[in-house]
Amino acid sequence: MRNNRQPYRGRQEEPYKVNQKIRAREVRVVGEFVEGGNALLPTDKAIKLAQENDLDLVEISPNVDPPVCKILDYAKFKYEQKKKQKEIKANAAKVVLKEIRFGPNTDEHDFNFKVKHAINFLKEGAKVKAYVHFVGRTIVFKERGEMLLLKFVQALEEYGAVEQLPKMEGKRMNIFIAPKAGKK
Repeated sequence: MRNNRQPYRGRQEEPYKVNQKIRAREVRVVGEFVEGGNALLPTDKAIKLAQENDLDLVEISPNVDPPVCKILDYAKFKYEQKKKQKEIKANAAKVVLKEIRFGPNTDEHDFNFKVKHAINFLKEGAKVKAYVHFVGRTIVFKERGEMLLLKFVQALEEYGAVEQLPKMEGKRMNIFIAPKAGKK
C-alpha cells in the first residue's frame, strides 16, 4: 500500500535570532529606542524594552562581541529584506548570446547582412557567437573560414571586443565577441 501523505518539508530556519532565541547575556542595542542611538543592555532588559513598544528584538550582527541587536517589527523587516533580494535579482545582468552562422564560402552581400545584424545585437548589449560551419568536404577550407571570422571581427571593431579568437570545435570554428562597455 502506498503512502499518500505529502513528504515533510522541514521549516526554513530563520536567518535572524529574535527575542528569546538570542542566547547572549548582553547585547548592544542600536536604533531610536535607546539614548544616543546605541547602548549595551542585558538581553532580558532589551527584550522587555522591545515588548513595551510592541516590537521585536532582532539580532542583526551575531558575530560581534557583544551581538548587535535592533528593536523593530520583525515581520516588516523580513518583508523588506525579501523585497531587497528581489530587486537585486531583477537588476542582475542577464547575458544574452546571439549566434551568427557562416559557411566557408559566404558571399560579400551575405557577410555584410550578417555584420549589420551583429552590430544591432552588440548595441542591444548581447554577446555574439559567430561560427563557420564546415559541411562535408568544405573542412579543407579551414583557412578561408578563419579569414572570414577575422574579417568579421574587423567589421565589428568599434562595437565589440573579441573574447576568444577563432577556435575549431568539431566541424565548427567559433569566435566570441562581447559588446563594448559604453555602447549600450
